[in-house]
Amino acid sequence: MAKDLLVTLEDQPGEGARLGEALGNAGVNIEGLCAIMDGGTGTVHVLVDDVAGARTALEGAGLTIEAETDVIVSPPLPDPDLDTPGRFGAMARAIADAGINITLVYVASRNRVVLATSDNQRATQLLQSMM
Repeated sequence: MAKDLLVTLEDQPGEGARLGEALGNAGVNIEGLCAIMDGGTGTVHVLVDDVAGARTALEGAGLTIEAETDVIVSPPLPDPDLDTPGRFGAMARAIADAGINITLVYVASRNRVVLATSDNQRATQLLQSMM
């Protein structure tokens, strides 16, 4: 299962560069990223292709990984019919109707959706039936 890493940054110039450069210099690709700045700090969720390498690189740059979360990553959506208004609503509705809570969501590279839920296994089965 894919992993989302949670990193807290200071809300100041250069922090995003420090994160990106640390990963890039270690040869770790960023597959998805979501960052929200609030109250002087930034909460950054990053999906990487190499969790161990990312951990080493980020810690080497003085950044702390606050959490590591199992996530569902949808396959790329090459079919234009799957990349339409309302698609996320349909996905979220199917998950909600099964009594599953979405705790994290963002869009990753290659038109993929990253989700963490209260039951990733069941949510994955539901989403696969929609593809």
